[in-house]
Amino acid sequence: MDIIYKPTLPETIQPIIIIGAGGIVADAHLPAYKKAGFMVHGIVNRTKAKAEKLAAAFNIPNVYESVAEAVAKAPENAVYDLTIMPEQYIETLEQLPDGVAVLIQKPMGDSFEEAKEILQLCRKKKLVAAINFQLRFAPFVSAARYMIDQGMIGELYDMEVRVTIKTPWEIFPHVMVHPRLEILYHSIHYVDMLRSFLGDPETVMAKTLKHPAKTLSSSRSTILLDYGDTMHAVINTNHDHDFGAHNQECFIKWEGTKGAIKANVGLLMDYPHGIPDVFEYCLTDEKSLPQWKQVELEGSWFPEAFIGTMANLMRYREGSSDVLYTSVEDVIKTMAVVESAYISSDKGGIKVSEQLKNN
Repeated sequence: MDIIYKPTLPETIQPIIIIGAGGIVADAHLPAYKKAGFMVHGIVNRTKAKAEKLAAAFNIPNVYESVAEAVAKAPENAVYDLTIMPEQYIETLEQLPDGVAVLIQKPMGDSFEEAKEILQLCRKKKLVAAINFQLRFAPFVSAARYMIDQGMIGELYDMEVRVTIKTPWEIFPHVMVHPRLEILYHSIHYVDMLRSFLGDPETVMAKTLKHPAKTLSSSRSTILLDYGDTMHAVINTNHDHDFGAHNQECFIKWEGTKGAIKANVGLLMDYPHGIPDVFEYCLTDEKSLPQWKQVELEGSWFPEAFIGTMANLMRYREGSSDVLYTSVEDVIKTMAVVESAYISSDKGGIKVSEQLKNN
């Protein structure tokens, strides 16, 4: 079976200027851009030595002292790649020239209020702005999307994300202390990915939880997205399953009236080392018993999915794509779902004791 899942690359050369030099740049952005053949023109970081180290490793010709210098010396058609923490977004976006293309690391701010500020600023400056929700472009997600769009599994009626792993939060020191850790910095990927298939839910029910022996703000969540009385869309995450690999799992599953697709996401197993992804599908046939088949896909979430977000931004900017899939105008809706999940978690469910009154 031929499945189209690799991203279409831009037709023009658009030099990239990276703002930030953290681990995600070394592990995902730069390897992805190298694989795609994108030109990285320059890099800037508050600690210049970190930028210089990456510049040497990836043959980046320019290391800047500041964002202002990077902007002043940027080629006319530069694309800016913000890989900094959300609290730095506004001050950095304000320094960019009006009308430029910019890819902003997720999440779109540390709160929904910040997300709205970022959206307004991007509108004011007429930025061609996208958020780097790259899970949408992971090979296994793109392959599933192709099969579903082709009608191969019929009408989609069930989507499930299940994550039962041991996450080493300590390797993300700036993130692990966040008061909204699990949904805002992890499950938000799944919320955005589900939206890319199903659109915007009517309501959200959620609970995000702490571990009794840890200081993290949250490490487990259940999020149920309401799409009516036939579509089941649920996210279950448990980052505390520290009992060996035997029962750990991480998968996305799509079920339809004519078949099903399951993608085992190897990246998050034994993170950051990971294991191979597994992509499999089952198409129903009245003449035979259901049979699952595997398809070998090239690449994984890291780094290949990062090609997709940048390629889409470049193609939209040059006019070869009509849709900027993770535009700030779209992702503000992902942030609204996330905010709704936190409100639901805080308010709690229906009290059972109320049903027993006057019984």
